[in-house]
Amino acid sequence: MIRTEDLGINNLKIMQDSNLFCFGTDSVALSDFVRARQSDTVVDLCTGNGIIPILLSAKTKAKKIFGVEIQKCSLDLAMENVKINSLDERITMIHADIADISNHFSAGSVDVVTCNPPYMSANSGFENPNESLAIARHEICTNLSGVIDATGKILKFGGHFFMVHRADRLCDIIWELRSAKMEMKRIRFISPAPEKEPKLVLIEAMKGAMPSLKFEPTLYVNV
Repeated sequence: MIRTEDLGINNLKIMQDSNLFCFGTDSVALSDFVRARQSDTVVDLCTGNGIIPILLSAKTKAKKIFGVEIQKCSLDLAMENVKINSLDERITMIHADIADISNHFSAGSVDVVTCNPPYMSANSGFENPNESLAIARHEICTNLSGVIDATGKILKFGGHFFMVHRADRLCDIIWELRSAKMEMKRIRFISPAPEKEPKLVLIEAMKGAMPSLKFEPTLYVNV
């Protein structure tokens, strides 16, 4: 079932299909965490229904934002969401496997990459029998290594990568970033309450940077 929701900013709306992955607090938190300048080219990997590019159109001045999605059904919905918000001049959706990202963007051509990737390792936890939902939540079509490798290929030297992921995979994230010559520069944990451990983590990394890390205050929100 498709429903239309008001995003509460700049009169933006988004259509969501209950048979596909629907955005949550993590996507909103990531869009708040991202920094992009007017001159920046932004690429959102694993874009789903286009929620992050659409929110970034309101929260940043970036003139050109791309969304990349492997699932055609999700991409079609993302394109509709761009259309209903009259964002065709700022947002372009691309149907592609991020393993083939070099076919769509030249090496070192992108200023900012964002991603809310599948969190769950393949064959871990409950895998949804709905294939579209399974692909969105489990590392079936891509994984953490694939996301960071694709980012490293297209990101400029000095470019920035923003991602939200599970906090318990932080060690894996640091390893993969450094393998791709990216250094974590800013981090913010997301926790349900002060007495509970973080569930998610927001990360800003920079390509070619020296080690130096800023910790932002923990965000307390139900996730």
